[in-house]
Amino acid sequence: MSLIKPIIVSFFEAVKKDKVKLYNEFSFQHELGIFLRKKLDTNKYNVQFERNVSHFFPGGIDTVKKEIDIAIFSSDQKEKYAIELKYPRNGQYPEQMYSFVKDIQFAEQLKKFGFQHTYCLALVDDRPFYSGNKTDGIYKYFRKECRVYGTIPKPTGAGKNEDFIKLDGKYPFTWEDAGEERRFYVIEI
Repeated sequence: MSLIKPIIVSFFEAVKKDKVKLYNEFSFQHELGIFLRKKLDTNKYNVQFERNVSHFFPGGIDTVKKEIDIAIFSSDQKEKYAIELKYPRNGQYPEQMYSFVKDIQFAEQLKKFGFQHTYCLALVDDRPFYSGNKTDGIYKYFRKECRVYGTIPKPTGAGKNEDFIKLDGKYPFTWEDAGEERRFYVIEI
């Protein structure tokens, strides 16, 4: 476990106790970033939002996304951590679940290219993300097994069952209580 995960856990404890207010994905990203800045030695670590991957790899690398939601790194970039997060508020359950998987793939790529640890966080306040009668397809990973792995096809829309995401690892997680009917998970890669 890295120095970042305990801070993430304490952040969610503050959310559950209503000490940190989250109302959309933007607030989630910024409140977590502010929390990290308060807990980390800012003389040693930078905490930046929407940092382009090219900042860390000027020669370029091929990744599924181009910007890291929250990048934490030492001035010499010998230590690099990435956090990807989601807080979907408008339903679209299977598509949002697929976005969760895409974040995991991106985190795998960053880890492969030299980040010490990467994290994928999801915060939800709709029960259908973690519970429901449908437990096949993409739903099995988030409702039934609570483990994301393998090749996952796009569940709806253009590219349904043609586009897919292939994960190298297996990532178990637990939906934890975040207060006010919300649940979250943290996957560390």
